[in-house]
Amino acid sequence: MAGHTENEITIGAPLDLVWDMTNDVANWPQLFSEYASAEILSQEGNRTTFRLTMHPDENGKVWSWVSEREPDRDTLTVRARRVETGPFAYMNIVWRYEKVLEGTRMVWTQDFAMKPDAPVDDDWMTNNINRNSKVQMALIRDRIEQAATERRPAPVLSD
Repeated sequence: MAGHTENEITIGAPLDLVWDMTNDVANWPQLFSEYASAEILSQEGNRTTFRLTMHPDENGKVWSWVSEREPDRDTLTVRARRVETGPFAYMNIVWRYEKVLEGTRMVWTQDFAMKPDAPVDDDWMTNNINRNSKVQMALIRDRIEQAATERRPAPVLSD
């Protein structure tokens, strides 16, 4: 069996700002609450290879892995995968962006399978990713909307 999740959120900000902020991997620790660091290992064309390190979990364990990510601005999609898979047999992620009346819709789709010797199974990880994606997406939405507010020009008041 494999795991599959799809989560989405609408962000009240222009697509360009959402795209730029969510694809700035080096600054993910300021965008996501779960990442302690994001280290860019290499860049080839649009593909970025990077190491993410999480804050310690409730048992003090620090999780870290290498992923690669390739944004395609023309199709408003990003394809990513774990290079160092850890407990996953594989992990593939697609981010999709869409300009909507309220701002920008961002959709994360994750397809994965856990290794047979992983400490959790596909069902547990599916529930965990769904729960955590909602938390992280709301945080990202709030941070991008705050940035959008700070970038808006002040209204001109006439006498």
